[in-house]
Amino acid sequence: MEVDKVITDSSRIFDEVLQDYRPEVRLIDAGSLIYLNGGIARLTGLPNVQSNELVRFPGGVFGIAFNLDPDEVGVIMLGDSGSLQVGCPVRRTGRVLDAPVGEELLGRVIDFLGTPLDTLGPLQNSQRRPVEREAPAIMHRAPVTVPLQTGIKVVDALIPIGRGQRQLIIGDRQAGKTALILDTIINQKDKDVICIYCAIGQQGSAVAKLVDDLVRHDAMGHCIVVVAEGSDPAGLQYVTPYAATTMAEYFMEQGRDVLIIYDDLTRHSRAYRELSLLLRRPPGREAFPGDIFYIHSRLLERSTHLDEEHGGGSLTALPVIETEEQNLSAYIPTNLISITDGQIYLSPELFQKGILPAVDVGKSVSRVGGKTQLPAYRTVAGDLRLSYSQFEEMEAFSRFSSRLDEAARRILERGRRVRETLKQRQYDPMPVSEQIAVLVAVTGGLFDGVLPEQISEAESLVRSSMTISLPDQCERIEAGQDLNEQDRERILAMIRPLMSSLQGNERHADP
Repeated sequence: MEVDKVITDSSRIFDEVLQDYRPEVRLIDAGSLIYLNGGIARLTGLPNVQSNELVRFPGGVFGIAFNLDPDEVGVIMLGDSGSLQVGCPVRRTGRVLDAPVGEELLGRVIDFLGTPLDTLGPLQNSQRRPVEREAPAIMHRAPVTVPLQTGIKVVDALIPIGRGQRQLIIGDRQAGKTALILDTIINQKDKDVICIYCAIGQQGSAVAKLVDDLVRHDAMGHCIVVVAEGSDPAGLQYVTPYAATTMAEYFMEQGRDVLIIYDDLTRHSRAYRELSLLLRRPPGREAFPGDIFYIHSRLLERSTHLDEEHGGGSLTALPVIETEEQNLSAYIPTNLISITDGQIYLSPELFQKGILPAVDVGKSVSRVGGKTQLPAYRTVAGDLRLSYSQFEEMEAFSRFSSRLDEAARRILERGRRVRETLKQRQYDPMPVSEQIAVLVAVTGGLFDGVLPEQISEAESLVRSSMTISLPDQCERIEAGQDLNEQDRERILAMIRPLMSSLQGNERHADP
């Protein structure tokens, strides 16, 4: 009897479930894998797949539909495809590639999907945005008016950068490009600027060292490090800078100032060339595809300064490009130079001479930053760039002549001291007021009586005295007030006894 009762109850419940059940017929676009090699795949089927749509392989592996040919679909793989086999099913997802955004990314090292690469635990992000987004409209942009201080004298004084600008960092391998960028990030620590460092195709050890430097200098709290290592598939290296830009745009649209560094776009272009050749796209100059200019222009055009109606935030881009044998006229460097608003060229010859940072002032230019430069810089360093270029030219000429007039010798002596002044140690970004004091001293001739090898010591004296003796002057300079003649004389009067004591110590030590 009990068994019959159980059967009766089960039948009743089953009948009730069947009454509420409404079968649903779903059409799923599916295809099959016919080729897989080198980080790309080719599929048959998927007649309705859209460009840049994510497709799903077995095992949770994803790819991007890139080539939409009549008979097949070319896919860029986004993960480890070693477990896939020809003939396995592939399905559409109906969505494009997206990346996580939000405050919880600050201080983390992640890949483009938001997977943590550090030891700080999982991310608790809730928002995701497409990695490919349209650049802000022209009418939504505002002029670049606020400087982005790097803390590096030669850059802030002679090649200034504004918030919302795109400034190219260019130079041969091992010329100090990453060191300059690292100092710039460290200098943003107390300036309410969020920094996003996008490592493309670098060794894991190099990225780990950079993260360690940021942590040691207490700069990781306002940074996000997005990594695509050199051992990662070319597809990951291709999409990572777009994902990093999406993360940066989240903060820009909230009205905040963001600095993004792409290190470097040479590897990015090579990864895209590899994918394009594997997908049998027609090659052009240096085997790059015809749209190699477009992939960088649509990336960098997303960096801008928004007007107040759209939040007033800014996104400053510092793309890095590597040259070969100082060839600035190569294909990718000329493309990037034409897209950006200026370039900072790092010379291997200056690097070998110990002139660090090895910025070649003659080949570097900022097409926007001069309008954003603080008034104090324009007062002090207005003619410094021209006079320094004249010194370099005269120094080269003087090697062929042993007879120089007194005026030429004065220019050479002043120029040598200017060059020593523009040198700067790594991990030592300099506040604006201290930079101004040092530049006032060298342009005012107070360093002329100091030996070139003593310039570093003289600079340290000026920096410490400026902060202690003229704190009100420092505040006015930082606030963007002009440096009038009276202010300049106050700084000179503060420096003169310091230089006199330094020169007296030198004379006392000579015997």
